[in-house]
Amino acid sequence: MTPPAAVLFDCDGVIVDSEAPTFRLLIADLAGHGFPLTVHDLETDYIGGTVEDVGNRVRARGGVLPETWAADFYRKMYAMLAEGVPLMPGVLEVFDRLDAAGIPYAVGSNGTDEKMQITLGARGLLPRFRAVLSGHAMGRPKPAPDLYLAAARACGAEPARCMVIEDSPSGALAALAAGIPCWGFAPHGPEAAPARGLAALGVPLFHDMAELPGLLGL
Repeated sequence: MTPPAAVLFDCDGVIVDSEAPTFRLLIADLAGHGFPLTVHDLETDYIGGTVEDVGNRVRARGGVLPETWAADFYRKMYAMLAEGVPLMPGVLEVFDRLDAAGIPYAVGSNGTDEKMQITLGARGLLPRFRAVLSGHAMGRPKPAPDLYLAAARACGAEPARCMVIEDSPSGALAALAAGIPCWGFAPHGPEAAPARGLAALGVPLFHDMAELPGLLGL
């Protein structure tokens, strides 16, 4: 295949392996507020949104959370992530291949700027990206297309000539709404809830970052 003009990455679960510890923290926090959830619940109904989205969905389902819940949870999450979070295996090699090919790349995440300063900044990765954009800061989180359209502009590329790498259905919906092709990253296999959601949207899946350079035509 012809390599894309730019590659646009989600952050959590694609670049940094932050979803599992964040899920554990969220499950413990919500259980403390009398609203028990499982990892399967989070992967099926809550993945790919913002912390505020989670709080709104919990309240809509009868959960009782304090008005300050989102801000309180952000503080806990930032402290947890500051202790260190690993990168997804193989992602640095993907960046190296893109650099060698002269293909720009950017990050489009629903996470906050502060969160990405912690997870990406601590690794010294921020200078590698043409842009690191937050749907939370923009006020237009995924599945709205704005985030990936802005990322494509930052790379100086037409959306249709870019490629998005996502691990959640809401992120894939944002890419598709922006007119950008999408590969779905499913490191936990095709039967995991996010992978099934991606496949239902017609998004092709891959399961190991080592596969990605070949899929991009590098």
